[in-house]
Amino acid sequence: MNDIDKLVRKNVRDLIPYSCARDEFQGKGGIFLDANENPYGNLNRYPDPYQRELKSAISKLKGIPEENIFLGNGSDEIIDLTYRIFCNPCSDKALTFTPTYGMYEVSAGINDIELIRVPLTDGFQIDTDSVKQFLSDPSLKLVIICSPNNPTGNSMINSDIETILMNFGGIVLIDEAYMDFSDKESFKRLINRYPNLIVMQTFSKALGLAAARIGMAFTNQAVVQYFNKMKPPYNISTINQKAAIEKLTMIEEYHYQVNKIKAERVRLSVVLSKMPFVEEVYPSDANFILVRTINADAAYKYLVDNNIIIRNRNRVVPGCIRITVGTEDENKKLEEALNKFAL
Repeated sequence: MNDIDKLVRKNVRDLIPYSCARDEFQGKGGIFLDANENPYGNLNRYPDPYQRELKSAISKLKGIPEENIFLGNGSDEIIDLTYRIFCNPCSDKALTFTPTYGMYEVSAGINDIELIRVPLTDGFQIDTDSVKQFLSDPSLKLVIICSPNNPTGNSMINSDIETILMNFGGIVLIDEAYMDFSDKESFKRLINRYPNLIVMQTFSKALGLAAARIGMAFTNQAVVQYFNKMKPPYNISTINQKAAIEKLTMIEEYHYQVNKIKAERVRLSVVLSKMPFVEEVYPSDANFILVRTINADAAYKYLVDNNIIIRNRNRVVPGCIRITVGTEDENKKLEEALNKFAL
């Protein structure tokens, strides 16, 4: 039994996974009479359950071997599978840092896992002294870190994350959904150093395929095997796999859009900081900006009334609204509306 096996729930280790028709035959051609499919149509065949062609393209882009890649039906599936593989309901715990992405808490509740919420510092960073007391708890099986963080937009300090990796024997899941908009280096480079590390990225943000629901996990082969064991057999459709493969042929467009968004983020941050009702514009490594205002509820309502939809984060970060960086034209309209609101 390897180190990862020891972290996995016993029932998951003992589970005999469902074997689909495409597990037994992995070739590309032939007369398919094995999966009870309708023989007619263009979308009548089940998709590749292991997304081999797509993983090959991702491997080339990310510099990660195919055997270290798992693809989920959105990052949310990866989050849920991580809970289900490593955390026993009603007895184990997970830990995350608040404020952060709300699905960590939702998935913990669905899986009946106690979630420890450690507040970030005033600068939205990890207080390593406050978290160390939890890392030796044998019932703590999972630590989730969002970096760049949602909704605050900042990246966590790398040395703080490594402190957790070096002092925690359970699984560390780093959510890098917004990493493409950051100048920081991804933690995916460390998956060979830390066998308990899972790094998530996504097609939903910089790659512009939110509708396709494809999340990526980079981790060691043992964890990938457990993900494959637990996932539904055909978790990503052929349509979505093809859309992702096509997107990865348009890397120049991807880089252009990311650079455009980063430039607009800087420009928009400067404009917002000069508005009289804005108290603070927080630094962002993401494709959004967190803004503390005099009256977040009023600003949100005014923009919605003018058909500009932002996110009111007042209940999560007091006084704050979160603004996604749009196109230059969309951002100009936002500025015009906020200037009128300030009058």
